[in-house]
Amino acid sequence: MRRRYWVIAVAIPLLLVAAEVVYWRIAAEQLRTGYRDWAADRVAEGWQVGSGPLSIGGWPRAATVTVPNLTLRHAGPTVPGDVNVASAGITLSVSLFDPYTLHLLLTGPMHVRVGDMPDVIVTGDETSVSMPLQQTDALSGVLFARNLRLEAATGAWHVTIGLLNADASVAAATPAHQPQPAATFSISSEAIALPAGIKWPLGPNISSLSMDGRLHGPLPGVRDIKRSAEAWRDGGGSLEITHLATGWGPLGLTASATLALDDQLQPMGSGNARIVGYADTLDRLAAAGTLTKSAATAAKAVLSLMAGTSDADEPSSVDVPLTLQYRTLSMRQIPLLRLPEVDWPVR
Repeated sequence: MRRRYWVIAVAIPLLLVAAEVVYWRIAAEQLRTGYRDWAADRVAEGWQVGSGPLSIGGWPRAATVTVPNLTLRHAGPTVPGDVNVASAGITLSVSLFDPYTLHLLLTGPMHVRVGDMPDVIVTGDETSVSMPLQQTDALSGVLFARNLRLEAATGAWHVTIGLLNADASVAAATPAHQPQPAATFSISSEAIALPAGIKWPLGPNISSLSMDGRLHGPLPGVRDIKRSAEAWRDGGGSLEITHLATGWGPLGLTASATLALDDQLQPMGSGNARIVGYADTLDRLAAAGTLTKSAATAAKAVLSLMAGTSDADEPSSVDVPLTLQYRTLSMRQIPLLRLPEVDWPVR
């Protein structure tokens, strides 16, 4: 009798391990099949997809598929135009305890080149994208990156981001009469180091930058960027920035705004901002030539009147309305900045 209990006690764990191995194997094969189906769909859309031999792993906690030397290429007159992506490795992972979320992990440098733009190398201590595998009415994903670095392949410049979190959700179909947004997004980042060699008016380091927003209006399926922008504008499209916050040198800014496109396809809109340290910020912008000295002086005078009195030891702060029209950013009808024209490509 004791021997029978001993056999049962040994057999149960072995059966559980065997069941988990079978479960892992099935999940890994489904993941590998899913990647091959995805690659076939991209090829049918005009992409060239290549990689080294796939390998599975991850047991006992996850099912993984490693895709070495992944290359994606697209060329032609339709969106997205000329695109070249080459990654040293991508790992696709599904936790055996959460089989409904797919994780993509960048496991080596990735080269990205779009059109005539320079080749950019993307690296990081940890860079991953997560997305649900269950079908819903929206396509969503979450990006996480730590110590992200973007640099030109020529070594001419580089940007680093200590921490980056971003998530987005795009509705599969948004009729014009539906009130819900076509897309929502949220971005937060810290410790941003801008390219050296450029004299940044507020300094080369941005301590934090975050933004939440919603995109309204039906997203047109036109394969021409300029015509898509026109269709989105004509369909009542707008970009609602519900929250924007940044700390950059002497500037502390929180703002909200609603933007759209005018008849020349240039951004227009209005918003409200709370600006901390506006006096030092305007002085730096004027010294760098970003603003004219007369515009900076007029803006400081108006902002001082709006701000009222404050503690002399505290940075100057004020709540102010802003408008953007005819490529000019204004505060209380005082022009602050003339923006460059947006030249929409045909492709």
